[in-house]
Amino acid sequence: MARGPRKHLKRIRAPKSWLMDKMGGVFAVRPAEGPHALRESIPLQVVLRDKLHFARTGREVDVILHQREGLVHVDKKVRRNPKYPIGLMDVIDLPKVGAAYRVLYDVKGRFVFIKLKKAEAGFKLCRIEKKQVGANGVTYLVTHDGRTLRFADKEATINDSVKLNLENGEVVERYPIAVNNVAFIQNGSNRGRVGIITHIAHFDGNHDLVTLKDAKGHVFTTRSSYVFVIGNGNTPVITLPKENGLKLSILEEAANRNQNE
Repeated sequence: MARGPRKHLKRIRAPKSWLMDKMGGVFAVRPAEGPHALRESIPLQVVLRDKLHFARTGREVDVILHQREGLVHVDKKVRRNPKYPIGLMDVIDLPKVGAAYRVLYDVKGRFVFIKLKKAEAGFKLCRIEKKQVGANGVTYLVTHDGRTLRFADKEATINDSVKLNLENGEVVERYPIAVNNVAFIQNGSNRGRVGIITHIAHFDGNHDLVTLKDAKGHVFTTRSSYVFVIGNGNTPVITLPKENGLKLSILEEAANRNQNE
């Protein structure tokens, strides 16, 4: 009888967001426990080997990660575990190569890694999952990546987002979940889409629903817990994937392919 948590993951059972080929072997790397859930993260080894192509094998990834000087930083901290879970909005920095990447989803719900300029690599956005008041009236905010922010803005509420300086860990700016703010969808059937919030419907004892409108005027609705605000007004503060969060129909995708050919 098995005891304890599972230590393996069949490749065919890996999350679809990893976009792994099923003929590459029987097993995939199972993410370790960390700031992101298993189904919402991707292990560092898969990122370096299969996505960014800085290594060809798992052995090469181990050699890279275990260099004394620390070649791979995640949110400005050296990471050496090849199974470390990488999730939404994390910043992967490789100082020796001079490259930094932010983790996002494309409009089909797959992980994408957006190359960043030096200024943008110094911050990340964090979504507020919990808010509590501790001893002496100190406000605590718990974010989507497991951080606890003390002495936070008392006006901040659950589902808001904050801009976090990765160098000193201070909150620079807050982006409330409010009408006319731009948001990124982090889960559900609309994962990866970007739109402007047009309406928020509140329901007692049930999920609040948020209605958004994308750049082409298409309207869609999702849960408030799936909405990640990425800026005040209609201008996002982060670089978006090449589709800019705009979901195309099958005919529009075919037309784009024909133009590129």
